[in-house]
Amino acid sequence: MSANAETQTPQQPASKKGKRKGTLLLLTLLFVLIAVAYGIYWFMVLRHYEETDDAYVAGNQVQIMAQVSGSVTKVWADNTDYIQKGDVLVTLDQTDAQQTFEKAKTGLASSVRQTRQLMINSKQLQANIDVKKTALSQAQTDLNRRVPLGTANLIGREELQHARDAVASAQAQLDVAVQQYNANQAMVLGTKLENQPAVQQAATEVRNAWLAVERTKIVSPMTGYVSRRSVQPGAQIGPSTPLMAVVPATNLWVDANFKETQLAHMRIGQTATIVSDIYGDDVEYTGKIVGLDMGTGSAFSLLPAQNATGNWIKVVQRLPVRIELDEKQLAKHPLRIGLSTLVKVNTSDRGGEMLANQVRNSPVYESNAREISLDPVNKLINDIVQANAE
Repeated sequence: MSANAETQTPQQPASKKGKRKGTLLLLTLLFVLIAVAYGIYWFMVLRHYEETDDAYVAGNQVQIMAQVSGSVTKVWADNTDYIQKGDVLVTLDQTDAQQTFEKAKTGLASSVRQTRQLMINSKQLQANIDVKKTALSQAQTDLNRRVPLGTANLIGREELQHARDAVASAQAQLDVAVQQYNANQAMVLGTKLENQPAVQQAATEVRNAWLAVERTKIVSPMTGYVSRRSVQPGAQIGPSTPLMAVVPATNLWVDANFKETQLAHMRIGQTATIVSDIYGDDVEYTGKIVGLDMGTGSAFSLLPAQNATGNWIKVVQRLPVRIELDEKQLAKHPLRIGLSTLVKVNTSDRGGEMLANQVRNSPVYESNAREISLDPVNKLINDIVQANAE
């Protein structure tokens, strides 16, 4: 019994050592398999992705400014307010603009009457030419009757000379009448009253004054949200005074600042996934690259780096990459300008271009909210012309 116990005791450490060796071998094999699997996965998938957290939401900021000078009477919108295209944001005092408009209307009426007088004078001057022609004809007839009598010495030379002088005087008066008519015609040129230059100029003044009255109401060119309001009631503003900004909630994009070492395989049209800090991993946006900027952030900074100096340290630069977002996702989960995001780009599809090579055939953005139809003022001008032309 004791002998068997002595022979079995050394076998236990050997058995444990074998088990330990087998376990380590299995673990090593497992780690090798994991490493190989990860290597294959990296080669097939992960190497085609570039990621950065230096990415922020960007969008349009429509700066609101007045088109005319004036004193602010009403402010209709404040920060965070939602407004639609065409809504009135600020109202200016109309007193001065209205007085200018009334003066322009009076000037138009006066111009119409003066031009109408020139056109009437043209008819009078034409009639005067006819009178002078008749006088010249009578004087010429009298001279023709006196010439034979003078040749026959039946009348004196003095009377014959007076007849010749009468013809010359009548001819001169006719020439003066013709020149007066031509001078008057140079003013009117046979053009219709409403098309006369003086009337057109006065009509333009009326339109300008009317537009100034209409522009005392400052409207929003876009639908969006008010931000950075600085205008206050009672302030005296001009066309260059910033009043507020309107930020549309649509047409947002992400500016992802990738390192220059990450850009080799990036192309326009590649897909991207975006995660914003505001929603976290619960919301994942899909987008695509629409362009790569033509310069790094440092190149376009206010004080660009001067790398030609002696104290130079190489710093990896970052280039802004513009990524377009899905409008439906934005409508469901709105973003704000400046929010931080995490961007991952799939670079496996390398068929696109690194730089855009097509020219746009349509406007990127447009707004007709501040376009004012001139039909009302044109009707008013026509009424003034007709009323003063009779």
